[in-house]
Amino acid sequence: MEDKKILTYVENVVKNMPEDWIKLTTHRLDIYEEKLAKTQFLEQFETLFENNTFDNSALKILPTAYDYIRLGHPLSTVLEWTIAKLNNLESDQVISFSSAVTPILAVLRTNLLDNKKTQIVYTDHLPESFDAELIKSVYGYNFELNKINDLSELKSFEGSTILVSNESKVSAKFDLSANVDFHLSLYDELGSIIIVNGEKNEAYISAIQHVRRRETISMTPADSYKAIQLILGQETENVDQSALKENKKAVVKTLQKIAGSNSKALFASSGLSMQYAIMMGLVDDALENHKGKEIKFIVPPNCYGGTNDQARRVAACLDNVEVVDLPVDGENDMVSSTDKVLEEIAEMDAVPYIIAEIPTNPRVEVPVLEDLKAALKKERKTKNGDIAIDPVFILDQTFCPNVHFLGEGEILSEVRTISYASGSKFPSGGKCTAGYCIGNAKTDDLLDKIETHLTLCDNEATALQYSVLAEQMPSMNARIKSAYENTRKFVNFIEEVLPEAKINFVSEELAKEDFTPSVFSLDLPTKGNTPEEKEAYKRELNLKLINMMITEIPDESKYCVSYGQLKGCYWTIPATSTQGTTKEGDKDYIARVSLSGNMDLERHKEVFKAFVESI
Repeated sequence: MEDKKILTYVENVVKNMPEDWIKLTTHRLDIYEEKLAKTQFLEQFETLFENNTFDNSALKILPTAYDYIRLGHPLSTVLEWTIAKLNNLESDQVISFSSAVTPILAVLRTNLLDNKKTQIVYTDHLPESFDAELIKSVYGYNFELNKINDLSELKSFEGSTILVSNESKVSAKFDLSANVDFHLSLYDELGSIIIVNGEKNEAYISAIQHVRRRETISMTPADSYKAIQLILGQETENVDQSALKENKKAVVKTLQKIAGSNSKALFASSGLSMQYAIMMGLVDDALENHKGKEIKFIVPPNCYGGTNDQARRVAACLDNVEVVDLPVDGENDMVSSTDKVLEEIAEMDAVPYIIAEIPTNPRVEVPVLEDLKAALKKERKTKNGDIAIDPVFILDQTFCPNVHFLGEGEILSEVRTISYASGSKFPSGGKCTAGYCIGNAKTDDLLDKIETHLTLCDNEATALQYSVLAEQMPSMNARIKSAYENTRKFVNFIEEVLPEAKINFVSEELAKEDFTPSVFSLDLPTKGNTPEEKEAYKRELNLKLINMMITEIPDESKYCVSYGQLKGCYWTIPATSTQGTTKEGDKDYIARVSLSGNMDLERHKEVFKAFVESI
């Protein structure tokens, strides 16, 4: 009876859910409290369930479940809640993934750090892309593989047991054996669901969720919706394989044209999924071609928190990998920092991999590119006088994906360079999270390695993501141009009405070289007798400005970390959002603003002028 009540309620919820639940890629931060991620949504959702309330207006005002949709969203949360409820589990014990392999890697990572054994047991087959030898040799994970005919063969194990089962349909009920610590159900094309079994394994929950946040994504909104439909016994559409093939061909061709490079182009489920494949592919290449040498990932300490955190997480698992700081903003210069760090690494005879954003985030600075090229190309010597290993430059081009760095004759064509971008920004216009990477002529072998690890982790873009990119990418450069024009006008206006503010944005000269971002950072004027008072006043002013904008223009201005959307204007404070895991001293408590080409610019000017008059 209770099961029927649950399923009937869920059926009514998906029938009446807000459109945003299936369409948003980044949720509003004004209805999100990080310390209450998922729990706040679930508590209120549970109340609606108890009262049998499922109308659209009630669902619409539920607080945001997660800050980034790749980590989780209303539909993945409802899917997990449904499975948990039907199996008398807590909701956080059920975690959905777009990937079939990464949940296994999540448990293996935790056990590696805890020096604990793992056995992976399966009755049918493991995920198609699961490569045991590569996972052991490159990721450093240890495990036993055991195929059994029947669950009755399961015996207690001194360590963790992961049971992998292949589901012909999405099951809602599971027979959880006491000898199973993690039950992983694989669903063709949709991803997987892992159940953390028993109180003794509760400590794994946050670790598994963190892997989902940094190295992959949750089951996508569209696929979560499909999984819920299957649980309800409803018909769903199969993936059109011929359309998928055509979309893949189209986006590869489009990206090669946009980047000005004919190299292999790869598409992942998110920007961080792409970055993880790049990092592990490069580790693999170094292990093969530079045996015994240390690997150094050189990363700006104040860059996007996901990049920063992921790099350190990779280093934490591998004895021969270390993260080295690359100061790039403000008083620091990317070129001199690059030159200095590469000299130090050459001296050690280590393998240098540099991850950097151009323009930088959030200060929107562009280095002198000829000087950067010279620093990267410079032949260096080890302490023994041998020629040092040349660097690979991993360029996060999310802010300006239109700039040509890679093609023949372009500024970084002679340096091993891989460019990547978050697809939830300009490539998709905010319609999906897929990311991509492409290289220059010097990186063909590296791209093969990266593709191997993208496939191994089962992190390729989904069919729907390919479809969205095929639709949106051809217009990307035109949208970048119109968004930049709005941003330049808004920046010029702010300089007129609030000349005391410090604005970080590209110069007119850089814009002529195609550096046309539609994001700028705003350091508001402050007052006070001490540095602490001045900082506190400025932080309050940031929030006052953002609250004024989103209150006065709610249809267009959002408190959100997004960028490159098809319409509207987005405001955030990097220190509290995109720099989340960055060390406190490296965070930027400034306002970051991103504009689209489709917004009421004059209305935004009016409200900003009113803000200036109020201070």
